[in-house]
Amino acid sequence: MEIEHAKNGKEARIVAKMNSLCDRDVIAALYAASAAGVKVDLIIRGICCLKVGIPGISENITVRSIVGNFLEHSRIFYFYSDGREQIFMGSADWMPRNLDKRVEIVFPVEDEELKEEVKHILAIQLADNVKAHVLQEDGTYEKIDKRGKQLVNSQEYFCEEAVRKGSSVVNPVKDRIFIPAEAPEEV
Repeated sequence: MEIEHAKNGKEARIVAKMNSLCDRDVIAALYAASAAGVKVDLIIRGICCLKVGIPGISENITVRSIVGNFLEHSRIFYFYSDGREQIFMGSADWMPRNLDKRVEIVFPVEDEELKEEVKHILAIQLADNVKAHVLQEDGTYEKIDKRGKQLVNSQEYFCEEAVRKGSSVVNPVKDRIFIPAEAPEEV
């Protein structure tokens, strides 16, 4: 759907976050999407067999790797096509062993509040300019030039955000009163 909309001049985007990308069929589909004009942003911590910057094939694809203090294992797949958003999360990297030889799960995120939270996570990671490295055409990774920019370390940001959110949460256990169940009346 994203490819058709992009070919018709409509906005289309794919954002995917995972540990590894090396499945040939998935890479071919991402190349086809890019060639059609779909903007593809990939956040891949480890192995990435996709080549960026190939004219007419992968010039609309960016790949970033974020390696910080925490070993992340989230897989998030975001698809935008002419105003329609779909978000999926799951256990599978886009690798043959995960897609062909294992039992993995990918599920849609349907709750609107959760969708906003997932989009927030992706936006912060795409803005990371401290721990992120961007894949270059020659296969090397380069740090992002952060001169004159506000520094964004996504892992630090999420830690600080968790502390802020956690300090405002009411502890339901602390205020809970134990009320024993009454014995049933004898018949």
